[in-house]
Order: sequence, then structure tokens, then C-alpha cells
Amino acid sequence: MEVAAPRECCGLMLGDRATMLVDAILPATNVAPDPLHRFEIDPAALLGAYKAARAGGPQIIGHYHSHPQGEAMPSTIDAAMAQGDGEIWLIVGKDGAMRAWQGSQSGALHGRFSEVEIESSLARAGVDRH
Repeated sequence: MEVAAPRECCGLMLGDRATMLVDAILPATNVAPDPLHRFEIDPAALLGAYKAARAGGPQIIGHYHSHPQGEAMPSTIDAAMAQGDGEIWLIVGKDGAMRAWQGSQSGALHGRFSEVEIESSLARAGVDRH
């Protein structure tokens, strides 16, 4: 996160969707028109990850991004972007805190997200260093 600041960083979390265990993270370039306030994962990274998953590789469980000037909570902009398909949104706040949210069609926050617990091993995976 510190390397990308003041821009939002972003990337993918890969693993097994059945268990929702993250095995790897894939940092991606933020190609949003306003990377200071929004994120958009580079489509080439996204397509590559989907192609690898179809070939038997790890599946996309969700993604991470930072809020360098805000809290580790989804914004209304995040809610507008969310598909509500069960993917995990890991958000790193300005203080380095990480919180995970699962996208759904009827979440408690902004009608799109419900907070989920993350295990400490995910925090040690290096997500906050990208």
C-alpha cells in the first residue's frame, strides 16, 4: 500500500472458491482514470487470471485495494462497482488496518457488503506492501 500511495493499489486474491482460502496474491496495475480515489484492475491481469483458472490454476476469490486516505470499509463507489457475486473485497485503510467484505445482492453495508473475518495468515501474505 505504501508504495502505491497516494494512489489506490489493487490486485487479485487467488485460491480455492470452495474453501475461500487464499493461496496467492497477484498485484495489478491500477488503470482507473482517477487512481487517487478509485481502482480498476488492469484487464490484462484479470483476463490472465481467469484463463489460468480455466486451465486448472487457482481461482479468483476476490481482490484487494487500498483506501490511502480513508478507512478499511467499502465506499459507496465500491458498492456501485460490486457485482454481488460472493467475491471477497479486502480493503486496506490509511492506518494499515485490513478488513474483508463479501459482496452480495443484499449486504448489510450499502446493500452490497457483509463483513467477513480473515485469518492472521492473510495479513502476513504481504497484501499491505503492494
